[in-house]
Formats: sequence, C-alpha cells, structure tokens
Amino acid sequence: MNEQIKKQRRQNKKQEKRFSLFTKISIIVFLCCILLIAKIGFQLFGSISDTMLSDKGSSFSQVTHAKNVPKETSKRFESETDWQLILVNHSNPIPENYQVSLTKLRNNQSVDSRIYPALQDMFDDMREAGLMPVISSSYRTAQKQQSLLDEKITAYKKEGYSDNEAEKLARKWVAPPGTSEHQLGMAVDITSLDRNEQEPSVIWKWLLENSYKYGFILRYPEGKEDITGTIYEPWHFRYVGGQAAREIMERGICLEEYLE
Repeated sequence: MNEQIKKQRRQNKKQEKRFSLFTKISIIVFLCCILLIAKIGFQLFGSISDTMLSDKGSSFSQVTHAKNVPKETSKRFESETDWQLILVNHSNPIPENYQVSLTKLRNNQSVDSRIYPALQDMFDDMREAGLMPVISSSYRTAQKQQSLLDEKITAYKKEGYSDNEAEKLARKWVAPPGTSEHQLGMAVDITSLDRNEQEPSVIWKWLLENSYKYGFILRYPEGKEDITGTIYEPWHFRYVGGQAAREIMERGICLEEYLE
C-alpha cells in the first residue's frame, strides 16, 4: 500500500512539473504576443496620428520627401537660420543650389515641410471660423513656372499684343523661373473651395487680419507694387516666421522693406 502511495505521489509530482513547465511556456508565449501586438499598435497609432493631424481640416495628407530646385543664378542668403526670410523677386533670384524638403498635400500641392505645421494650424482655425479655404497653388518647379509664363504670354498674343508687349504684360502676373517665391515652397495661393457658397474675399479678409499669427504675410500688398515689382495679389501668402510676420503686419510694410 505504501508503495502504491509513493508511486502515486511520484506521478503527481511529474504531472505538476509538466503543468508548471506548460504554464511557464504559455506565459512566455502570451507575453511575446502582447509585446508584438503593442509594437504593431504603436506603429499603427503613429501613422493614424499623422493622418489625423493632417485630416483635421480634411485638406492635407503628409508625405515628406526631398527635391532639388534646379540651379539658378542668384545670391545666397546670409545664414541657414534665415531660411524663412529669403528674398526672391525680379532682382533677387533663388539661391544657387537651393534645396527644399517637401510635404505633399492631399490635393497634390506641396509646401516646404518646415512650414507645414503652421499652415495646418492656420487652415484648421479658418475652418473653425466657418471658412472654406483651399490652396490653389504652392510649390512649383522651374519648368512649371516657365509653362505658366508661356501660357500667359500666349493669351496676351491672342488678344492682339506684340511679342514684346505680351511678354511684358505676362511678367506682371507671372514671374520668370528663378524669381518666383513658389519655387521656394514657402508661398501659397489661397482661395475659396466653393465660390458659389463663399466668396474668396471673405477668406482673404480673415487672412489679412490673422495670417501673421501663424507666421504668414500678404506678400504683395496693395500700394507696394513699385517696391515688390508685383501687382496686388490678395490670395498670395508667404511664410516668414512669427516674429517677422508680426512686425511686418504692425508696421504695414512689405518683405522688401523689412529686409532693408
């Protein structure tokens, strides 16, 4: 009888060891699964967060990549920290070998990735104010800029202007390649998503009063045509940074005057 009891106890101990080993293995597998799920969840949440940030105003989808602007004849700006204040106009071409990292927007427009957060915030607040803004033009390649200029020249020729007259008139509206801020990726043309429901002028009024809070300025204000060399464009806004934007707004000046 004693032998049977001892034998039974030995069998019970073996079973307990097997159960204990099985339990340990199960716990390890369970923990590994938890870690794997957590890792996948973290990656998924990260991508969802990016989408939510860009989708808040249902206009942007962030995809960052690098592009090089074609080589242009130009002068360099003094410091890399002054990137937001780089001056580009008919007398100041884009810096030689200028490079820009772009964020692609949902409507296939692109902007300098450094201005994207401020731009998103501005659009979010516009929508909260009941506005319906949309970016109609942003970053352009030199080829795109030349194409727009050629189209404008052709349009004037069809109206009966000579080649020289057509080009002169076209340059008042479209800057030649290398002299357009759109090639920087820091300028955006903003209008109404639906002109039948909301006039662009309503959006431009809000931007004129509030864009400086996000580091943007009306780049070509009315009455400054002789200084900027460009006609009044109520839709064209340029990122210059918070401090500069506020001072330009308070003083009622343009970027050329600010940089004097």
